[in-house]
Amino acid sequence: MQPTLLILAAGMASRYGSMKQIQSFGPGGETIMDYSIYDAIRAGYKKVVFIIRKEFHQDFADIFEPRLKGKIEIDYVYQEVTDGRTKPWGTAQAVLCAKDAIKEPFAVINADDFYGRDAFEKSYKFLTSDVKPDVYSIIGYELLKTLSDNGTVNRGVCQVNAEGNLSSIAERLNIAMKDGKILCDDDQQPKELDTNSKVSMNFWCFDASVFSYTENLFNEFRAANAGNPKAEFFIPLMADQYIQEKAGVIKVIPTSSKWFGVTYKEDAPEVKAALEALVNAGEYPPALWK
Repeated sequence: MQPTLLILAAGMASRYGSMKQIQSFGPGGETIMDYSIYDAIRAGYKKVVFIIRKEFHQDFADIFEPRLKGKIEIDYVYQEVTDGRTKPWGTAQAVLCAKDAIKEPFAVINADDFYGRDAFEKSYKFLTSDVKPDVYSIIGYELLKTLSDNGTVNRGVCQVNAEGNLSSIAERLNIAMKDGKILCDDDQQPKELDTNSKVSMNFWCFDASVFSYTENLFNEFRAANAGNPKAEFFIPLMADQYIQEKAGVIKVIPTSSKWFGVTYKEDAPEVKAALEALVNAGEYPPALWK
């Protein structure tokens, strides 16, 4: 079966302050998602599924359906706010929302991150040749290349064993460069991180078996955090549990692609400049879909 691309686009963008998922950044008015979908198509993907809030369906349809008609199959699933919360349960629960729409191997990415062509080519190769019900993968980026000059970021920091598999992953919060060191808040205490650490930018490759595992874990997490409106069920949390329980392995696939994204409004000019540079270098056409 041909793999599917699943795009997480239901987040509230609390630090950014607006709906950055459909903001234009490219010289032809493209969103960051347009570049991801373009790279996915030329890598071989045939279907894209958007995880969105239901009220944004028409906005997405108006933008992407005319652009992608005849190029890739499109589907939508919805992640809603439930249980009296003010925001959804997090990225792993977002993936779980797609369990009825996806029966084949699939990749997961964020809507507001630029991942690069190499990452999509490697993910497609893995999903068409190496993925198994107990073998998943993550595209690993260098921590130093994923920081923002405009504020702190959260990253899933990976520990990689001698076989190139993920041995653990921990969500580190409020990461920033300070006085030449990369520091995070670890239990409210500053902790230094290795600049060469591989981190998750939420580019994962899964077999459809991940849905049943995630559902069981989410039910436990939801019950344990019923009174905590800030609790979030992240993909790294699910992945780390998967590893520790020896349910399977997660290969770490390093990429040469440069990552960039928009966590803060101040990141937007840098993203626009980076995309323009890639267009000028011939990596992408000035207008992706013409």
